[in-house]
Amino acid sequence: MITRFSIATLVVFIISIFFVIVPVRIPRTHISINLTTAPIIAIAILWAAQCLGPSVIRGGIVGSEGIKPYNIIILFFSLAYMAITLDVTGILEAAAHWVRNKGGKDGRRVFTYFYILLTGISVVVGNDPIILTGTAFLTYYIKASKLVETAWIISEFSAANTASMVLFVGNPTNVVICEGFGVNNVAFSAYTIFPFLACIVFGFFALFLQFRDDKYIQRVLPNKGDKKPRDFLLDPIGALVGGILLVSCLAVMLVVSFFGVDVWRISLPFAIAKLIFDLAWDHWRYRHDKIRFHPDLMLVAEHEPKHTPRGTEQTLVDSQANGVIGLDDIKSHNILNANGTPPDGSTPTDPPLPTADPPPTARSPSPIPQPSMNHRKAALAEFNTRFQRHFYTLHTALPRLPFALVPFAFSQFILVEALAHQGWIDVFARWLDRASGLGIYPTIWLIGVLGVILCNISGTNIGATILLTKVCRAANLPGPTLRAAAIALAVASNIGAVSFTFSASLAGLLWKGILEQRGIRIKQSSFAYWNLLPITVMTAVGLAVVSIEMAILY
Repeated sequence: MITRFSIATLVVFIISIFFVIVPVRIPRTHISINLTTAPIIAIAILWAAQCLGPSVIRGGIVGSEGIKPYNIIILFFSLAYMAITLDVTGILEAAAHWVRNKGGKDGRRVFTYFYILLTGISVVVGNDPIILTGTAFLTYYIKASKLVETAWIISEFSAANTASMVLFVGNPTNVVICEGFGVNNVAFSAYTIFPFLACIVFGFFALFLQFRDDKYIQRVLPNKGDKKPRDFLLDPIGALVGGILLVSCLAVMLVVSFFGVDVWRISLPFAIAKLIFDLAWDHWRYRHDKIRFHPDLMLVAEHEPKHTPRGTEQTLVDSQANGVIGLDDIKSHNILNANGTPPDGSTPTDPPLPTADPPPTARSPSPIPQPSMNHRKAALAEFNTRFQRHFYTLHTALPRLPFALVPFAFSQFILVEALAHQGWIDVFARWLDRASGLGIYPTIWLIGVLGVILCNISGTNIGATILLTKVCRAANLPGPTLRAAAIALAVASNIGAVSFTFSASLAGLLWKGILEQRGIRIKQSSFAYWNLLPITVMTAVGLAVVSIEMAILY
């Protein structure tokens, strides 16, 4: 029964989604209502209005109806850490340069090879890790090669999010579907492999069609000197161990899925093992001066040459004979921080730190606390430098982990749990029963198209997937129709990220932030324009393949 509390809950839910899509900053304050804060504020308002209670909050954290939010969060961070630390070894850069060299100067061929490479990596590690690791290198490559960035960054985003539908660990939404619909992890891949192949191929043709003009993809690329890929592999031992641990983790999770074991119980021990290895291996390399850094990535990736100490560039260029810099080179030039910050916490253009209290002036505060503040900053900078020198892998990986996912994901689970508590899930389920007529094919297209749309307007694809999973389970769908709905939702929740708003997925928000950090800005309207053709084509062919699969099976 719908009450005033039900209506208030739905209204607050919609308003919170609006601020996720369109963040705002409160004037004259440092407070923003955005992805991180909006859902939490919504929960606080609903709690104060007695629209939800502790049991609803607990259900959104511990889980209900087979969906376990903590399982999804632990799994995501475990795999993200292993993927990011694998990238720190330079193996992805080495693979990218191998592909670049194979493509030669033919821009169309290089574009195709990059698309295939990103697709293959995304199948294994998922969309968010490849966005976190691949985007940084791709922006460096674009700027170094003086390319028009649009075609390259849009194709990377499309490939990463399409390929994540293959394995159940490729996207947090896949785990929601497997747990919510009771789909075996191996069966999930068996169902999604053919829609994936159709989407990735037709999606590429759509991208190639709209970027066919030479102004987007140059026919002849500038010569980059054909650097050897092995020069970019900074830590072969770390790459080998990291690759073995990641692949072993995925294999074990697929096996234990037949026995109903929560995947976090497998992924977390592997991630801890990788963390222990990283600490021990970096300690050994530090003691033996074996840590190596790539000069191009140190100087170019952050695109802040103004912070590089004077004389560093030429010295580093001279050090590129073997493609890497040793720890002694970096110590001598104080460039361990990515932005070139010296160990004393100042920048090269800053005046020296004061050695005595500055003379007081009529407009200045008391001179006593100023040196202590500077000393604290210097001490913190010195600790940061020492930590990076000693444990480079962990120091590099931690800032790249998307910690904003934790409050956001749990908040989304809680808000959907609140909708269910107030009776909205049952209402939506009755609407689905009437609209689909309980048939397989109408359900596939309804859930598929709704899934793509809701990714844009319900607080990322995570919120859309949680909501539609609960709606489908509450509906009176027969077994085959329910399975068809699950696979259609799997296709929609992954390709739905390649859509109209950055907030259609966490990957979109991460991708946008990384690009802006590196001086590349893409407007919301441009993002929607370039994704319109690929998402339309992939939705049509992906759901068509799901329909064919269901026709054969049922």
